Amino acid sequence: MKHGGNIYQFAELIGCQPEQVLDFSANINPEQAVDLSCLQNIHPGPYADPDYSLLKQAIRRRYGHPANADIEVFNGASAAIFALLRWIQPQDLVLYTPLYGEYAHIARQLGCKLHSINRFSQLMVDIPKYSTVVFVNPSTPDGQHYDMQELLAAWQAADCTVIIDESFLDFCVADSAADSISGYDKLYIIKSLSKFYGCAGIRIGFIISVAQTIKELKRYEPAWKLSSFDMMYIQQALANTDFIEQTRQETIYLRSLLQLALHSSGLFEQIYPGQANFLLAKLANNADGYHLQMLLESSRILIRVCDNFEGLDNRYVRFAVKNAQAISRLADCLKALPFNLDCGLELSGPMGELI
Repeated sequence: MKHGGNIYQFAELIGCQPEQVLDFSANINPEQAVDLSCLQNIHPGPYADPDYSLLKQAIRRRYGHPANADIEVFNGASAAIFALLRWIQPQDLVLYTPLYGEYAHIARQLGCKLHSINRFSQLMVDIPKYSTVVFVNPSTPDGQHYDMQELLAAWQAADCTVIIDESFLDFCVADSAADSISGYDKLYIIKSLSKFYGCAGIRIGFIISVAQTIKELKRYEPAWKLSSFDMMYIQQALANTDFIEQTRQETIYLRSLLQLALHSSGLFEQIYPGQANFLLAKLANNADGYHLQMLLESSRILIRVCDNFEGLDNRYVRFAVKNAQAISRLADCLKALPFNLDCGLELSGPMGELI
């Protein structure tokens, strides 16, 4: 599984129903902010508001932005990433890795010159002047949260266009970098709403930037790119302000349970101290994450192997924060795996003996 959340392919592979899969691969909040009954009065007949006025009002109430800024909504954060890079058309694109592959994928399509900086080993390094910078905060797949002030100052000094992806920031008690737009008009903030609000099937993300830039970006966007159902769901979710603190406190607690489960298994040489709703772990003794994934198939547990994140290999696996019952089941399954500290994972599982 090269991407998290593909429970349908996994269920077909192991011969079960998708709802029977315990999915630790997708970093989506296990709780939802909305009772689906709120969607019963939606009338699908008329076209939705092409300006998304009520949705944008709800986003502004929840997140705010500087007086010189505006927002534009998209059919998910991935669509926002693609639209923004196609509009910017960067010549030099600086990616702080590891990070997920959408940015590099669209950069290759656009013919950008890619520059990769491994933030694990060399965060503060010189970058090409006038380049476009992409930084994910909190990062993925490790979940580290960064103080952005020093980085922003360095990028501004190099006259860079700056894209900060804050899709997981809601899980932290931390300020958005959006306030810096008031002093730098080449800054873009991308946010996803599906991660925090536990609704991966509801595809809404948005970009915050200076109002004139948003006006130009909107010129290339189609009308009616969001459904009435998606918009109503997210408007109701954003209105549930109690959900914010409840989720943050619950995530802290459940993340500690998950960290304990991983540590107690003895399978990992390093567990990264993330601040989001997932944890990155490195297997001990050069064990293979795909072998671990296969050994968990009989328990219908799906995990994310992170070898398609630049700078990582198949020793790195990511686990999403789930509820306490799911974490307990994962802990039991990990402890039951055959493991030899000298030889690594012993690969005997439901699909036969493997090498």
